[in-house]
Amino acid sequence: MRHLILSAAIPALLLAACASTPVARGVDEIVMTTNDSPPPHFPRDLTPAGVAAADDHLALEQVDGAAAMAFVAEENRKSLAVLTGDPRYETFRAEAQAILTATDRIPSPSFLGDGIGNFWQDATNPKGVWRRTTLDSYRAAAPQWETLLDLDALSKAEGKDWVFKGADCLAPDDARCLIMLSDGGKDAVVVREFDIPTKRFVDGGFNLPEGKHRIEWLDRDTLLVATDFGTENGKPTMTESGYPFIVKALKRGQTLAQATEVYRGEQSDGGYGVSPAVYRDRAGKVTAVIITRPLDTFRSETWRLLDGRTYKLRIPERVSIYGVLDGMLVFTPEEVFDKQLLGYGGGPAGALMAMALDSLHDRPDGSRSGPSYQDTQIFVPTPRQSIADVRVLSDRIVVAINDNVSGRLSIFAPRGEFPWTVQSIEVPANLAVGLGDFSKSRGEVFVSTQGFLVPPTLSLADANAATLTPLKSAPAKFDASRDVTEQYEATSADGTKIPYFITRPRDMKLDGSNPTIMLGYGGFQVSLNPAYKPEMGKLWLERGGVFVQANIRGGGEFGPDWHQAALDGNRQKAFDDFAAVARDLEQRGITSPRRLGIYGRSNGGVLTSVSITQHPELFNAAVIESPLVDMLRYHELPAGASWIGEYGDPRIPEEAEWIAKYSAYQQLRPGQPYPRVYLTTNTRDDRVHPGHARKFAARLGDLGYDHLYYEDTAGGHSNDADPVANARRWARHYVYLSQQLMD
Repeated sequence: MRHLILSAAIPALLLAACASTPVARGVDEIVMTTNDSPPPHFPRDLTPAGVAAADDHLALEQVDGAAAMAFVAEENRKSLAVLTGDPRYETFRAEAQAILTATDRIPSPSFLGDGIGNFWQDATNPKGVWRRTTLDSYRAAAPQWETLLDLDALSKAEGKDWVFKGADCLAPDDARCLIMLSDGGKDAVVVREFDIPTKRFVDGGFNLPEGKHRIEWLDRDTLLVATDFGTENGKPTMTESGYPFIVKALKRGQTLAQATEVYRGEQSDGGYGVSPAVYRDRAGKVTAVIITRPLDTFRSETWRLLDGRTYKLRIPERVSIYGVLDGMLVFTPEEVFDKQLLGYGGGPAGALMAMALDSLHDRPDGSRSGPSYQDTQIFVPTPRQSIADVRVLSDRIVVAINDNVSGRLSIFAPRGEFPWTVQSIEVPANLAVGLGDFSKSRGEVFVSTQGFLVPPTLSLADANAATLTPLKSAPAKFDASRDVTEQYEATSADGTKIPYFITRPRDMKLDGSNPTIMLGYGGFQVSLNPAYKPEMGKLWLERGGVFVQANIRGGGEFGPDWHQAALDGNRQKAFDDFAAVARDLEQRGITSPRRLGIYGRSNGGVLTSVSITQHPELFNAAVIESPLVDMLRYHELPAGASWIGEYGDPRIPEEAEWIAKYSAYQQLRPGQPYPRVYLTTNTRDDRVHPGHARKFAARLGDLGYDHLYYEDTAGGHSNDADPVANARRWARHYVYLSQQLMD
């Protein structure tokens, strides 16, 4: 189960003076109080029908609808005139493009057979090339690359806007791969079988139509596939979120209709769809097949496929599974693992554990296996630690650990009847540590380290020797000599200490005059670790700006409890944390509301839109990108229902009531000191529906608020389709931020 997957990085970061004077509010005051009249578009009742009846912009939810596209065209025309017409735009665009297409970037490596694979985009190949080299060549300053697949040439030949979304290659030789191709950057992909020795797609090979597939190689002639199998007895084979709930075994030469079912969930399942995982040993032999059936965003059942039968594992519903080592399942319970589930074992939430897989389910005759002497808690984080990432090798486990939002690296190995041994690998202090691809046969893992002012270094960890060998270091892309990074804490409304990082000019005056961008996310147990953001450094820091990264609740910086503290009806805590950091910045003299802007993307768009509606007095800029904004209808817009475990279910009256208290689309009011916000999204985003941003922009316009709205037509949610287009995106962001915070 080793994939080259391209994942979107959580990006780095934008306003002109407000038209009216900010109105001060108390620290604990929320926009809608019992004394407030409801906003003009607030639903009379919070049922789905009542919410829809109060929404006069439903037409903007039609992705390619005539009214929607006319709205987009007019908004784009007005916003581009302001943004690209700014004299700074061309400089910003050229600087961003030079960074994003630079040939001295570190090529992100994956183990591919006996060599190294990489997907590469630059100005010559904006669609990108999938290529390979040897490890020795990769170590060199100028590796000798062999092109396997040219996406620019493929797109031109087929008349498609293909975006490479990764490759899944069959171990141990990795000669056959499943290539994922997205039309325009959508999450939905087509899948084609590719033969590396001939560098060609396989004639008559595995070929799946566009969909949100979950696919694993079982053997050279069999795939485990979870996808849309059409209708069965008049019923769909996808959940209401648009994800699969059935897994089938697809033999070479079969159609999807001929595949054999091996597992079935329910059409009412939540989350991101049922998913198979095939784990192998260093020789490529299958050691376990695990099927995850999501019940909602975070709860799931875990099943083992063994000899054609499935067995439910007795492990918590909130769990992260990392792999199998010597017959043991390696996992982290994201809730307290009550030993009564098994009669033995158990552990705290957030611990790294290993338990004999055979002991976690009944035998075919219904009996239970007993515990193994190796069943154990491998590592238990302290309250200010969390497990950042894990790689399970053939005889040991490599673990990246967040320690007060800085990285550590450890190797754990079982030792007979004694507790697991641990060896620490020294990494630079106060930097983030990330784990990349790994090779069980080699016992090696790629490791990256980076900081806000420290460019990434890529190293190779030898797990057997517990050593870290640097391979490549990225050159600096901006002048950081005048800057410094510091970590502070703010106190939230309930007294919780919220850490945040500031990157600022070393000699900055603490007079509140410094243009500052604050980034937040606060959801889905995603940690915001220190990261080198070259576009931000070049376009913002070099021009005297300040960058702040807030580690608010809802994230994963301090483990599952930090995340779960802001779930469902406790969502307000994340918003309070963000506001607390803003106030702390003002109290320290770092910035002031006139000079403070915020940036948030995807779930961060919930954060920024709510922050503006609840506390317009704190901010003078907001980049709200690919956002969720209409939280009373998010479950109606694909793939919103998959996130009910994070936000709650607006169809349930009690939950709709507390969602409505913060949902920014419904909470917009006339006569407020909102800053001129910049909303931006993508027509081809099939993860967070563009209707959210469109409707928020339209409502702002209805109420007479100046705003900017721009919708790109390609790229999807990840913005990974084209680095040249991405440079234009960053230029627009920073033009807006400069207008609002520096002018």
